[in-house]
Amino acid sequence: MTDPHATAERILRRFARDTNLLIAGRPVRVSAESEDTATALAVAGMARALGARLVEDDATGPDILDIAVQGDDAALALGGAPLASRGDAGGRLDFARAHMPVSTALAAELAAAGTVRGLRIGVSMTLEPKTANLALLLKDAGAEVAVYAHPDETDPEVAAALRARGVPVDADASLSGEAEREAALAWLRRGFDVVVDDGSHLVRLAHEAAPELIDRWIGVAEETTSGLTPLRAMAAQGALATPVVAVNDAATKTGFDNRYGTGQSCVLAIADLLDQVDATVRDLPVLVIGYGPVGVGVAAHLSALGAHVAVAEVDPLRALLAAHDGYQVGYAADLAEGALVISCTGVPHTVTPTLLERAAIVAVAGGVPGEVTLAGVALEPVIVAGTPARALEVAEPCGTLVLDRGGCINVTAAEGNPIEIMDLSFATQLAAVRHLVESRPVVGVHPLPEDAVAHVAATAARARGLALDPAAASSPADADWRSPRYRRADGNGAGA
Repeated sequence: MTDPHATAERILRRFARDTNLLIAGRPVRVSAESEDTATALAVAGMARALGARLVEDDATGPDILDIAVQGDDAALALGGAPLASRGDAGGRLDFARAHMPVSTALAAELAAAGTVRGLRIGVSMTLEPKTANLALLLKDAGAEVAVYAHPDETDPEVAAALRARGVPVDADASLSGEAEREAALAWLRRGFDVVVDDGSHLVRLAHEAAPELIDRWIGVAEETTSGLTPLRAMAAQGALATPVVAVNDAATKTGFDNRYGTGQSCVLAIADLLDQVDATVRDLPVLVIGYGPVGVGVAAHLSALGAHVAVAEVDPLRALLAAHDGYQVGYAADLAEGALVISCTGVPHTVTPTLLERAAIVAVAGGVPGEVTLAGVALEPVIVAGTPARALEVAEPCGTLVLDRGGCINVTAAEGNPIEIMDLSFATQLAAVRHLVESRPVVGVHPLPEDAVAHVAATAARARGLALDPAAASSPADADWRSPRYRRADGNGAGA
């Protein structure tokens, strides 16, 4: 008999893989004939554990995912319509745009205000359908846009589709070494007013190799923790020459992108890859290294799929949080033995040669180049039915299974974070671009103002049809600061 939980996982992974849509927060309705009740219950339980909201039979709406269990498979429908192929790269761009209402609204505000009209904006990010739409939205708002992507973060079909829609793209998946560096410098030499970066690789390259180009920059909007860390170090050393808005630190980015987006996309990508060798994360011992926002999301999604999760963390506060979330916390060297080890630190050489030898499987969630130390390690492809498996190799001589050569697992082995998550992140990027252009901050690393973050959140709440109850305010709007505990019987304060 087929394991209901294995079937449930396959069904939910198929939805995420075929659509690149988010499970968390989604209304889900599960149905089945009587003989499939056990599987239906497993699907409902797993969807709820992943953050979905189960709805009744009479519920309606464009975002409802209907899962009609049929034996060890299911028919899937979204908003009442059967799931259909997204088609070619152009179709994937259009599908993503249809599910990006928040970014679309923020871009429309930019266009109406004329904020970026005539400005040259460079977008350096993983090139997939959501990023392509960010570039197109900026173009529609009146900016001149050019895109760069690192070779291992480039979808060639999306690059071609974006060029066909009038956006120059300096991205070539075949480049490496000096050729990659020269392509990045050529993109920088296009000359920009604003740079939207992910990992600050291009911003740092400009400071290192072409500082004269920075003089015309209004500023930079940086997407990630791993990008902000070196920029803050540069600012402390007096080496930073441009204003930077820390998009990553905005609640509308980190609160969703890492916890829900990276969590879902990385864990389900890992599960998809292991499926090639008939392996599953269910009941697997897993060590999550790093319990920042990415680690929190990865651990939660692994737990939802039934893995046994432990955490290694150097920060005492994060270690305490992991313990209170129910995870064993200990030394990586002890917990890695025979486990799936997932690095969530964004720090090079997190997975040392010793950890690599002790682990059964190694992967990186998000991350930076070199997070797994592979120097001097021979990687041999895993052969399944006479064909090399996708993104699976064995490190010799230790025999550890390495996923995607220790690369960013949700980018090169999948399609990146879910569309709705990147809609929020890119809306926050658009708010940061507007802030840079209108406020012209001084050199340094700056937070995105809270009113801008609140505007993104309010726009998202409207777009997703959330009812906001003013009676449920978390703090009263009462201007009287005096404590009511010590009021006199006549209502006056103690000192009246």
